Amino acid sequence: MILNSSMNLIQESYQRLFPEQEFPYLTKLGYNRRLADFNANVRKYRNSVEINLNLQWKDIDDEIKIGLIQHLLLKVFKTRKNTPNLELYHNFVKNIETLAPKTEPDLTLKSSFQRVNQQFFYSYLNLPNLRWGQRSFRKLASYNYHTDTVTVSTLFLKAQTEILDYLMYHELLHKDKKFQHKNGRSAYHTKEFKEAEKLYPNYREIEAEITLIIKNSRKRWWGLFRNI
Repeated sequence: MILNSSMNLIQESYQRLFPEQEFPYLTKLGYNRRLADFNANVRKYRNSVEINLNLQWKDIDDEIKIGLIQHLLLKVFKTRKNTPNLELYHNFVKNIETLAPKTEPDLTLKSSFQRVNQQFFYSYLNLPNLRWGQRSFRKLASYNYHTDTVTVSTLFLKAQTEILDYLMYHELLHKDKKFQHKNGRSAYHTKEFKEAEKLYPNYREIEAEITLIIKNSRKRWWGLFRNI
């Protein structure tokens, strides 16, 4: 389908989702640099819908953007649907790492990536962005598909190599396995993912060590807090 350049993408996205319903909203679609790479958000007021996209979305095909907008609208209206545009969008996100700008990686994390990539992925994974995050006790590490970034909690700055590599392995599995989208939901920890995660040597012992690190760090943290 060829879209008119002046088409209201929010209205078009809504009507493809709900073809039997009228579109009762005023709309605003904007692009800015404030949002993270390939990020987006939506706000719904009483009779208006506002969507903001990172500037990098501006030159992306409208059919993919419609999928993104549908993804946001489904969150707002708390419903699930599958559409061809949603499939386009999710396939785009799975391969977005090729467009993500790269920064100079932290050397410790880069060494961990190289070890894990060689041992478990036959060195075929491309180097992602690698950074230390906040001192988080809950979010120990994460992988961002939009920015192709592995972030590790500074809780593990001085952790043993095997612990850091285990965290790296988990996040690189996300980069490698991507995710599955079905019935309006995205699954990141699939059965295949969990089986692959257990292939890491001595993973149970390492998880126990990670739990101990978290426990001891919390004790030190609360001890410092009480002494303030």
